[in-house]
Amino acid sequence: MKPTRSFILTLAALSLAVTAFAQSSKPASHQFLAYVGTYTTKTDSKGIYALDFDTETGKLTLRGVAAETPDPSWLALHPSGKYVYVANEAGKQSTISAFSLDAQTGKLALLNKLPARGEDPCHLSFDKSGKYLFVANYSSGNVVVFPILSNGKLGKSTSALKDQGTLGPNTERQKAPHAHWIAISGTNRGAFVADLGLDRVLFYDFNASKGTLALHNATVSPKRPFAQNSLELKPASGPRHAAVGKFPDYRQFIYVLGELDSTITAFATSKEGIFGLVQRVSTLPSGFSSRNDAAEIAIHPDGKWLFASNRGHDSIAVFQIDPSTGFLTPSGHFPTGGKEPRHFALDPTGRFLLAENQNSNNIVVFRIDLATGALQEVSRLDNLPSPVNLVFLPSPLH
Repeated sequence: MKPTRSFILTLAALSLAVTAFAQSSKPASHQFLAYVGTYTTKTDSKGIYALDFDTETGKLTLRGVAAETPDPSWLALHPSGKYVYVANEAGKQSTISAFSLDAQTGKLALLNKLPARGEDPCHLSFDKSGKYLFVANYSSGNVVVFPILSNGKLGKSTSALKDQGTLGPNTERQKAPHAHWIAISGTNRGAFVADLGLDRVLFYDFNASKGTLALHNATVSPKRPFAQNSLELKPASGPRHAAVGKFPDYRQFIYVLGELDSTITAFATSKEGIFGLVQRVSTLPSGFSSRNDAAEIAIHPDGKWLFASNRGHDSIAVFQIDPSTGFLTPSGHFPTGGKEPRHFALDPTGRFLLAENQNSNNIVVFRIDLATGALQEVSRLDNLPSPVNLVFLPSPLH
């Protein structure tokens, strides 16, 4: 006997109800875990804090202290999502710490820590394999490589080199080399190092089998990715960080943030592998003449927008990127809702920007208008002492 129409409709309704119940029973897929590093010296901070972030509402919620550790000024989440590596910025006593993470509790467990082999580490990154950790030591002006062992611990460093070159003219800030940022190239055969003291982005060759760095020599190794060994910036620019991307035709481009003169200098490669100057723009609005130190720079995942933070003007500068040339067009300046935005982070969905205001002890969350690049505040987390770096787990919590 054929089923009646009413019976079929009843089954369909029941099926929809079961599906709806199953979906409602699933864990939320819009909750992400984040960690924020802080300065503990002369503050009430305990170290690293765990946060929950809701990508539907933009709400940031404090879980609590993830790990007590001194002055964790930069955090790097391992590509495996299992470990967090930390720069403990403490002058001659500076260390690099390795932690395992528990995504359920948010707690971090110390695996080991080693001397940084330099003073005041300020930036960490990984090679493409995730087998090596790169360290930029600011005060000693050197870069160091640590192997990452199979259990997540740091092994004995395999390379330590001091940046070399002519010092910039700023007698207060450029008395010596100051490595401030290091990142691997797309081929995993080279590394870029922004040195604030030398007004250059240096190119290093990276040997992934040995974990060693060597200053790139374009004349000796012309078949290497780049036909020069550094990018030269305007004197007293003070390169702090850079953002690296690709044009549609696969040329590389680098946007270098000048801390000392609040500028972004854009370079692009030719087919011969030579980086040429594209543009130089200010991160500040016209007419602003008070003290400012540019701090962080990032390209949106869709490649259309570039963001940079200003400490002094206390704003995020937004630029539109021309996809065919890489040329930047200013799109606005948006107050960060606090003082000294040393760092900001884009959430895993690309819909939000989180500004960490070091001197006002808060993190302010902005929704990004993907059509215009404009930022609109949606929430804030107050009373978090001296936040200076934030990283997200890339996958939602289940």
